[in-house]
Amino acid sequence: MKDINLQIKMKFAQMDELSPEDRELVQCAIDSTSRSYSKYSHFSVGAAIRLQNGEIVLGANQENAVFPVGLCAERTAIFAAQVAHPELSIDVIAISAKNPQGELTLDPVTPCGSCRQVMLEMEDRYKKPMRVLLYGKRGVYLIDTVRDLMPLSFAEEAMEKQ
Repeated sequence: MKDINLQIKMKFAQMDELSPEDRELVQCAIDSTSRSYSKYSHFSVGAAIRLQNGEIVLGANQENAVFPVGLCAERTAIFAAQVAHPELSIDVIAISAKNPQGELTLDPVTPCGSCRQVMLEMEDRYKKPMRVLLYGKRGVYLIDTVRDLMPLSFAEEAMEKQ
């Protein structure tokens, strides 16, 4: 038996170190937290995605008293983009959150497993990496591909005969 070490690659930056386009997208994600319906958890998450054509699509978490039927911010943005522009890939997604006190989180919040799987499917669908920007007041994680969030991912190639 041997150990296998998996590594992910990401950068950590301050907002003023981001490109103007990335700063704009992160700000859109921050602003989207106000569109959250989080009556139960009081944890507001906003997402903003930039499509291949430059258009920005927003999302925010939407809760329900029947907890499993709510949706995360990442998926609301991705699904809205897919309905409006199924022909366009997603270049980048930015995610931000506010804690139950209504303050932006100090550290970046990462997508849940379901959202990571949907994001991975978008990479596979369009055969193109999706950059991920995770915002916290202390700084932003910059990740070049969803695969870095899911090094042992379940994707199309896992279902093919080997």
